[in-house]
Amino acid sequence: MAATTTTTSASFSRFSVISKPPSQPQFNLFNFPNRTESLNSRTGIDRFRCSAGDTGLFTKLGRLLKEKAKSDVEKVFSGFSKTRNNLSVIDELLLYWNLSDTDKVLDELEEALLVSDFGPKITIKIVENLREDILSGKLKSGSEIKEALKKNVLDLLSNRGSKTEVKLGSRKPAVIMIIGVNGGGKTTSLGKLAYRLKNGGAKILLAAGDTFRAAASDQLEIWAERTGCEIVMAETEKAKASVVLSQAVKRGKQEGYDIVLCDTSGRLHTNYRLMEELIACKKAVAKVVAGAPNEILLVLDGTTGLNMLPQAREFNEVVGVTGLILTKLDGSARGGCVVSVVDELGIPVKFVGVGEGVEDLQPFDAEAFVNAIFT
Repeated sequence: MAATTTTTSASFSRFSVISKPPSQPQFNLFNFPNRTESLNSRTGIDRFRCSAGDTGLFTKLGRLLKEKAKSDVEKVFSGFSKTRNNLSVIDELLLYWNLSDTDKVLDELEEALLVSDFGPKITIKIVENLREDILSGKLKSGSEIKEALKKNVLDLLSNRGSKTEVKLGSRKPAVIMIIGVNGGGKTTSLGKLAYRLKNGGAKILLAAGDTFRAAASDQLEIWAERTGCEIVMAETEKAKASVVLSQAVKRGKQEGYDIVLCDTSGRLHTNYRLMEELIACKKAVAKVVAGAPNEILLVLDGTTGLNMLPQAREFNEVVGVTGLILTKLDGSARGGCVVSVVDELGIPVKFVGVGEGVEDLQPFDAEAFVNAIFT
């Protein structure tokens, strides 16, 4: 495959057109200057850097993401403030609790959990566990009930969604597909993930596989420039998403990229033609790198609460979701949906969006989450 190179002025340093036969769509590769150093100086994350040349890069990235999840407790705490405010009534209920008030207190606790979108199944399970422990004499004070409540929620998350680390495998490039419905924050989440992984030392290539939404490639191109990553985009409107992603992964393999992040078109889970396209995308990248994609991350809008469950089920049945990214949780009092979606589907939450900043896509840590919603 031949490639021609011309230089441009300000916005990027090199523009390559990957030439293809006339009957096939062409693809553009944009190479942006590295802007992450200036971003690093503002956000103070140099301590999380590791060299891409080191052995075991993927293992190091996993460790750094886990460390980040543990260290950014304040960011997670502030991100779940609305859910925490909803649940603050529990502290009032338990402050003067006594055994004779058990039924009344548990009824109001149940209501608080439901309002925060823990869902009927989870809520009843938690409340009945607490009731049993209270009546058996295991829990004898309001503070003990509160700790037991937190432990119940943490156990649910740990038992059903414990594998929160990002799986990158052992072959390069690792391939991560980002999928979801329209308007859930899919492309933004991909950009923030690229920023985080690049600052862990990985060489990142972005693939603009959203070939339906006109502004999608432009949006991802902005993220490429912002993070100093290269991006592969289709040059024609009729290019198939599977072909774009295949070309990007080939490029990643040929040029020694560590990770290829693949954007896809937003689609309703009821649009079966577009859902089938995801299967084609998955097969296309698997033909280039055995075992790819390493992750298929479903982006869900946290403001929709329990309404996200039908979407998640359908996507999982069609393409096999390996992890969840829950966005916009800072603007929602429905943070209990995190527990519901994990318990219902057994799919781990890998990242949560707790703000609009580039650093606000946080690796998910169950203990930090529980402490953030229950003060």
